[in-house]
Amino acid sequence: MNFSRHEGIVSAAEERDIALQKLSEADADHRQTQVTIAETAERSRVLQSKLGSLPERTLTQIRNTDNPQLLEKMKGTLLDLELKRTQLLTEFEPTYRSVQEIDEQIQQTKARIAAEDQAPIRDQTSDLEPNHAWAKAELMKTEVQARALEAHDRAEGLLLAHYQNSARKLGDRAIEQQRLLHELKSAEEKYLLYVNKREEARIGDALDQGGILNVVIAEQPTVPALPKLSMLGFGLIGLGLAATLSTGAAFIVDYLNPAFRTPDELFLCLGSPVLASLPKKWDINALSSGGRT
Repeated sequence: MNFSRHEGIVSAAEERDIALQKLSEADADHRQTQVTIAETAERSRVLQSKLGSLPERTLTQIRNTDNPQLLEKMKGTLLDLELKRTQLLTEFEPTYRSVQEIDEQIQQTKARIAAEDQAPIRDQTSDLEPNHAWAKAELMKTEVQARALEAHDRAEGLLLAHYQNSARKLGDRAIEQQRLLHELKSAEEKYLLYVNKREEARIGDALDQGGILNVVIAEQPTVPALPKLSMLGFGLIGLGLAATLSTGAAFIVDYLNPAFRTPDELFLCLGSPVLASLPKKWDINALSSGGRT
């Protein structure tokens, strides 16, 4: 509880998983923003190249008109020069200097009038070229979008770093919290064990004071799946015991029998030599009927 209160977290593992999920989403968004920035930069480059090849304005109307006031004035000047020349010719020869100057002025005025007739006033009307205007507007829009994307990318970079730092800290906090939980569980188990032991000791003391024997089953009995000795084992044991007992009984009977069975036993018992002996396979009755021993 002190750890959660001090660190300001409830479940570090769950908060770490949430931070990792947000980190993954922020990283994907950051990469997508970088792709969009690259696309916007390429779009801006193409629009700039198009603007260089498209004219800014296009000619929509051409109108050629004369300047009547200027022509009228020049023609009046020409008329005055011709009248003045006529007056001078009445008094002077055509080779006179003043007459020649007037002639030059008349020629210049006629040339100006002719040039004005050949070069009328041209009235041209132009308008903005639609493709150029569209490309310029799109370029401005793309530049604004590029700056917005760059700002968004910087903000996402800061957010990504924040999520990485948060996930790293929460990972450390999760390990620490898990260690504390293990210690808490171990302490709880030890506490319950101590409580049980204390209760058992209290009950034992109470039974001792009351003179009651406190019997405790140390190990629960178990029923074996198979008998320790089978019928075959019992048969073999019985057969061995029977053979042992029968052999022992035969030896005992033979040992306790007082009859003599060999000449050596008779010699040892009487101390006199044996003159003759009958084999065991002979018929004693037939022998006794046929002669004497």
